[in-house]
Amino acid sequence: PAAPAASAPVFAAGERVEKRVPMTRLRAKVAERLVEAQSNMAMLTTFNEVDMTEVMALRSKYKDLFEKSHNGVRLGFMSFFVKAATEALKRFPAVNASIDGADIVYHGYADVGVAVSSDRGLVVPVLRNAELMSLAEIEGGIATFGKKARDGKLSMDEMTGGTFTITNGGTFGSMMSTPIVNPPQAAILGMHNILQRPMAINGQVVIRPMMYLALSYDHRLIDGKEAVTFLVTIKNLLEDPARLLLDI
Repeated sequence: PAAPAASAPVFAAGERVEKRVPMTRLRAKVAERLVEAQSNMAMLTTFNEVDMTEVMALRSKYKDLFEKSHNGVRLGFMSFFVKAATEALKRFPAVNASIDGADIVYHGYADVGVAVSSDRGLVVPVLRNAELMSLAEIEGGIATFGKKARDGKLSMDEMTGGTFTITNGGTFGSMMSTPIVNPPQAAILGMHNILQRPMAINGQVVIRPMMYLALSYDHRLIDGKEAVTFLVTIKNLLEDPARLLLDI
């Protein structure tokens, strides 16, 4: 996940001025963990793309009724990605595992970290047992975390202990990235900007809302085939979201 934005001084054009400031404790800790992740993992990234037509149509059709039925909770895209990810994690337990010394720990639950924006930058609170949550519960949890993040009230317990992370660089306009795995987790899913692009479908060129997906993973735990198939599973579930509701 991304580090918090550092406060930088502003200098007038042409001035050759420098200012030295100590790292905040948070920035220093984030820097330490990022270097740790790069140094201690066999990390690499696989990519795919997802046609968001069906998810966008479903959201457009039901968003008003959803909000009315769930006490003002808004239907976004993240809940679909969390649902798709938790379903894929059931099928690929290595992606939901971690290394502890000489042991591999397979987690029988999906605690999904979701990056949200705050004045301190991006923070990653964790949805506990996300595999048991409905779309409304996921969206409500994210909204609550977002408010706490803006108010600076997220606790450390709420930001630790995840088994998998989802980050959305598309919020800031990113088209593609290689997110860094949050140790000791085995993988992180990167969402990106949705762009209208020409696609060849059934021999015809059509314009579709497309998003690039990135899965960074620890190759010590996850084989290439598993990583690719995991990401394809998420793609397939999102392109036919009825499967998320029917559990197929």
